[in-house]
Amino acid sequence: MEIIFSAALCSVLVSMLLKFTKQKGFDALQMIAWNYAIASLLSYLWFKPDLVHISISNTPWWLIVGLGVVLPSIFFCLSKSLQSAGILRTEIAQRLSVVLSLLAAYFLFQEQFNQLKIIGIGLGIFAVLCIVLSHSDASNQSINKKGMLYLLSVWGGYALVDILLKYTTSLGLQFPVTLTLMFICSFVLSIGYLVLQKTQWKIQNLCAGLALGVLNFANIALYVKAHLLLKDSPAVVFAGMNILVVLMGVMAGLVIFKEKLKVVTALGLVLGLLGVICLALAI
Repeated sequence: MEIIFSAALCSVLVSMLLKFTKQKGFDALQMIAWNYAIASLLSYLWFKPDLVHISISNTPWWLIVGLGVVLPSIFFCLSKSLQSAGILRTEIAQRLSVVLSLLAAYFLFQEQFNQLKIIGIGLGIFAVLCIVLSHSDASNQSINKKGMLYLLSVWGGYALVDILLKYTTSLGLQFPVTLTLMFICSFVLSIGYLVLQKTQWKIQNLCAGLALGVLNFANIALYVKAHLLLKDSPAVVFAGMNILVVLMGVMAGLVIFKEKLKVVTALGLVLGLLGVICLALAI
């Protein structure tokens, strides 16, 4: 669970950095593009993939291109969902994507669920609902068809990323190559999109993007490592990651942003902690 905890911490730091830079007027899309540049470099240095002798026929190009498209796209859909559907609905869609991931763990990865796993997952999902619904006054805006489309994209997109990243861990020697090429593909497609949009480049977005890339790479690398270590328990990684991200997000709000602790939020924190304990014991 230590690896999952570290991955969740990096994920929360990514969200906090995006929130801070948005308040300061940074361009999130430029940051996301440069984030994949540093993530590509770090992946090459950390995993040391053999990019010179890539096998054209054996390399899973569908997975590389798929993740290369989905990763930057989900960032884009997330920002649009926040604008059109509000923070509350977006947070619910993002975190409840774990339901789809858990279904994949059972049907695609053939994971067996024992009693502790089921209790931990149930407590965790209920805790997430308690926490996000306790902030229901933060989203009073109506939602149109486009907003609903972005919400569904966030819900399905985050689950798809979870599933595809889990799948990369089963590739053996092809895993480092796939992960590195995935980041490179994301960078190329993101830069291409910004060029077509005739974006005005700013050095502040480049610097912030590099910092974002370090955190995002650490998040994904640790998340994938957790799947490698718990290869027979993908549901524990899926659920544990989502629960811990929500719990850490609430703690950051209380400590850093001085938010008030509501009764329902406190209940969610307790249930979430119990859920994480159950998942840890179930490993």
